[in-house]
Amino acid sequence: MHGYFTLALAPVMVAEVLPLDGFAMAVNYGLDKLRFPAPLPVGERVRLRVRLDELQDIPGGASLAVTLTFEPESSAKPVCVANVLYRVFEGSR
Repeated sequence: MHGYFTLALAPVMVAEVLPLDGFAMAVNYGLDKLRFPAPLPVGERVRLRVRLDELQDIPGGASLAVTLTFEPESSAKPVCVANVLYRVFEGSR
């Protein structure tokens, strides 16, 4: 399966383990590093590990640096590792 399709699963899967709905706005600020160390076979189940690497205050909110590691069910070798930056902002919705 193409790596970018695997990466496209991130928003839904991250929301299950790192809900950001308590903020007025949450933005995917971009990627620092993206790697596809192995292919994900078609039909393979995949799990996601999320690690918070850094949390910084910014005016009106916070910046989060998070590592996302996608692993196929049949192996511990990752198929995608992404260092993602999120920005969250306080305030009324």
